[in-house]
Amino acid sequence: MASAFGSRTLSKDDVNYRMHFRMINEQQVEDITIDFFYKPHTISLLTCTVLSLMYFAFTRDDGNPDSNLWVGLILVISFFLVISVLAFPNGPFTRPHPAIWRIVFGLSVLYFLFLVFIIFLNWEQVKSLMFWLDPNLRYAKREADIMEYAVNCHVITWERILSHFDIFAFSHFWGWGMKALLIRSYGLCWTISITWELTELFFMHLLPNFAECWWDQVILDILLCNGGGIWLGMTACRFLEMRTYHWASIKDIHSTTGKIKRAALQFTPASWTYVRWLDPKSSLQRVTGVYLFMIIWQLTELNTFFLKHIFVFPACHALSWCRILFIGIITAPTVRQYYVYLTDTQCKRVGTQCWVFGAIAFLEALACIKFGQDLFSKTQVLYVVLWLLCLVYVVSLLLDFFLKLSERWSKFLTGLSVLCGNFQ
Repeated sequence: MASAFGSRTLSKDDVNYRMHFRMINEQQVEDITIDFFYKPHTISLLTCTVLSLMYFAFTRDDGNPDSNLWVGLILVISFFLVISVLAFPNGPFTRPHPAIWRIVFGLSVLYFLFLVFIIFLNWEQVKSLMFWLDPNLRYAKREADIMEYAVNCHVITWERILSHFDIFAFSHFWGWGMKALLIRSYGLCWTISITWELTELFFMHLLPNFAECWWDQVILDILLCNGGGIWLGMTACRFLEMRTYHWASIKDIHSTTGKIKRAALQFTPASWTYVRWLDPKSSLQRVTGVYLFMIIWQLTELNTFFLKHIFVFPACHALSWCRILFIGIITAPTVRQYYVYLTDTQCKRVGTQCWVFGAIAFLEALACIKFGQDLFSKTQVLYVVLWLLCLVYVVSLLLDFFLKLSERWSKFLTGLSVLCGNFQ
């Protein structure tokens, strides 16, 4: 058979292409210290799966229909995640364990399929599904219906300012710290921060909670919460860049304290990559890719507010914060895969997690448009066009500014190091 059909020897480009794609989609674990946790245990896992399924199927009381649906749904998700551990790729990360990132990818696939299912329901079916998940949602109200925004902006007191420093302000600050850890660029983070405030202005007529006083938007949001979070995240990035990554086997560590410390360090990155999204010689394709990255990021942020406004659940509800936490987790491998695709000319396609994330962002927007037709009927196409044009223009200005600032800062540091060396 082999002689009849012939065999094709892979070229050097094909080998490099497969190697680069595997690097972002199926990262291998190096220097395994405990072999048991990284060896396949498929037969054992199959046995445990079948036995647990038999236990739940024949021992529980199936007289309650709602309980049957809940248990069935939970077990379907659980067994799908078991298959995810066996079949799905590791992604670009291996810490704390590749199986965790396979489960994360499996959850993103489940969420993607759930969005596909939701889009083909009608409004009454969607509301019935939400009330089945949480009966208290029948009485939920939008924040915009019970709160006022951007009122008496001329009244600025310490009591009013301090009242804004609540759990949501801390979440805002911490969220930007995590975003900075993922993006690893002052220029991109500040560009996203400023353009998001512009996005709020353009969609303020649809979402009343986007209306803010100038001091709240500029000082509290951009400078304190966003700026503080970006500084914290980038400070952590600099620490991780300067750190020496030499991993000793836990078997070679003899002290109990050393073993505990090594186990805790398993939840830190195995290595750290210096990130440079743009440089003066960036190609048009790379610049366009950065623009697309900005737009999808803005779209994902918009989905957060449109989903809770259209489907009527408060920001403190589990549907809201669980989605935010989940999107934050899957953003980590997505940003890494997209960055490699954008900057490595030998990487010809995006990773699977990046593909699924893009599909999720657009499906969420599609669900908002379908079930929020009354809301979107109030908008003007001109607003959306102006928003996109303004986004492109402002992003180009900010990226050019931060790129030049970064170059001058690098030259200053280089000159300073040379000067210090001469004095020595």
